[in-house]
Amino acid sequence: MAGGGFVEDGGARAHLYEYRITGYFIFACIVAALGGSLFGYDLGVSGGVTSMDDFLKEFFPKVYRRKQAHLKETDYCKYDNQVLTLFTSSLYLAALFSTFGASYVTRNKGRRASIICGSISFFAGAILNAFAQNIAMLIIGRMLLGVGIGFGNQAVPLYLSEMAPAKVRGAVNQLFQLTTCLGIFIANFINYGADKIHPWGWRLSLGLATVPATLMFVGGLFLPETPNSLVEQGRLDEGRKVLEKVRGTTKVDAEFADLIEASKAAQAIKHPFRNLFARKNRPQLVIGGLIPAFQQLTGMNSILFYAPVIFQSLGFGSGASLYSSTITSGTLVLATFVSMGLVDKLGRRLLFLEAGFEMIVCMVIVAITLAVNFGKGESLSKGIGVLLVIVICFFVFAYGRSWGPLGWLVPSEIFPLETRSAGQSMVVCNNMIFTALIAQCFLASLCHLKYGIFLLFAALIVIMSTFIACLLPETKQVPIEEIHLLWQKHWYWKRFCEPEENGHELDGKSGQND
Repeated sequence: MAGGGFVEDGGARAHLYEYRITGYFIFACIVAALGGSLFGYDLGVSGGVTSMDDFLKEFFPKVYRRKQAHLKETDYCKYDNQVLTLFTSSLYLAALFSTFGASYVTRNKGRRASIICGSISFFAGAILNAFAQNIAMLIIGRMLLGVGIGFGNQAVPLYLSEMAPAKVRGAVNQLFQLTTCLGIFIANFINYGADKIHPWGWRLSLGLATVPATLMFVGGLFLPETPNSLVEQGRLDEGRKVLEKVRGTTKVDAEFADLIEASKAAQAIKHPFRNLFARKNRPQLVIGGLIPAFQQLTGMNSILFYAPVIFQSLGFGSGASLYSSTITSGTLVLATFVSMGLVDKLGRRLLFLEAGFEMIVCMVIVAITLAVNFGKGESLSKGIGVLLVIVICFFVFAYGRSWGPLGWLVPSEIFPLETRSAGQSMVVCNNMIFTALIAQCFLASLCHLKYGIFLLFAALIVIMSTFIACLLPETKQVPIEEIHLLWQKHWYWKRFCEPEENGHELDGKSGQND
C-alpha cells in the first residue's frame, strides 16, 4: 500500500514489554502536559486582545480609528497593520530561536529541566505584558513568552512520548494538545469577560498567563525525569527505577535493554544536528520537517489567532465575535477528546486523511459563501453569519482530531534517541517559522486575496494529505525505540535505510497500513 507495511508488535522485543497504568505515571503526564496550556493560552488570548478597543486605543490608535469607521461594515482590510500582527508573531519568532537552546538543555540536562526553564520565561513575559506602557515593552514581553513556549514545546511532547507505553502513546501524547485546546478555550472566556472591564481588561487577559506558568513551574519541581533521558545521561540505575515505577512492574528487562541499546547509539553521536542529515535519517528529516509546517498551512492557526478579528471583519459585533471564537475553541477541546479515544485504535494515517477531506470541503464552502455574500460594505445576514460559524466549527473539529494533535505526536515519536532532542528542535523551529509567517501575513493576505485565502488553504490541504497517504507509515502501538524499523519496510523510505546488522531485525510479522 501507499504507506508501506509496519510491524504489528513493534519489533523483536516489543511483545515482552509489560506495564500497568499507575498513579505515578498519570501524575507525571498531567503535570508535564500543562506545558501545552502555555501555548494554548497565548494562542487564545492574543487574538482577543488585539480586537479590544481599549488595547487598540492605547497602542494602535490608527487601527482603532479604521475599525470605528467601518464598525458596521464588512471589510477584509479592517485590521491590516503589520505592527499589530508583529505583536502576535514576535512570540513565535522568539520561540523559533530559543528551541536550539532548549535542545541543548533537553539533551544534556533532561526534559524536566527544559519544562522548568520554559515556565520561568513565560511567567516573566506575562508580567511584562500585563504592565506594558509602550509597544517596546509589549514586544519584549512577547519574546519572553516565546522563549517559554520554545522550551515547553521542545520538551513536553518528547516527555509524554517517552513516558508512555507504546499501546497508549498516541492518547498520552495528545494530552499536550488537550491542554493547548483548554488553554485556548479558557483564554476566550477570559477575553469575553475582560473586554467589559475598562480600560484595563486587556491587562488582565495578558497577566493571567502567569497562572499556567506557575502551575507548570511548581509541578515541574516534582516531575520525574524520563527513563530514556536518564539512560542517555548515563544514570542507568536511576533510569531503571523510574521505568519500574512508571510501568508499575519490575519486569522491564526487555524495554530497559532497548533503552540501553538506543543510548549507546546516542552516545556515539557527537553532533546530533549534523547527524539529522545522514542518509539513514532521511525519513525522519523529511516527515519531521514538513508535518509541523503543514500543520500551520492548514489555516487553523489563522482562525485561532484572529478568530475575534475575523468575525469582526465579517460584521459581527465585538461581544458576538468573542462569543463565536469561544464556540470554536470549545469545539477544538471536544475534537481532542475524540482523537485521544481513536488515535491508538484507528491509527495516525486514517485520522489525517479522513479529517483532511472534511477540512478541504469546509474551506471551499467558506470561500464560496464569502465570494457570494461578503465585501459589499454591509453586515452579513444572521443566517449567513450562523452558517460561517457552523462551517468553521466543522473545520475546527476536523483539525482538532487530526493535524492539531498529530502534528505534535508523529514528529515526537519518529526520531531515534541519538537525534531526538535535535529532531524535536527542528520540529519546533519549523512550526514556529510557519506560525510566525501565518501570524504576520494572514491579515494582509485576507486584505489582498479576500475569499481566495481560504481556497489557497484548501489547495494546501490537498497537497499535505497526498504527502501523508504516500510517505507516512503507520506508527500506532510501535515502541518508540523501534519505530526506526518501519522505514526498512516502507515502499519508498527503504531505499535510504539499510537493515540493522546487530540482529535487531524486523521479525517478519508485518501488517498493512490502515
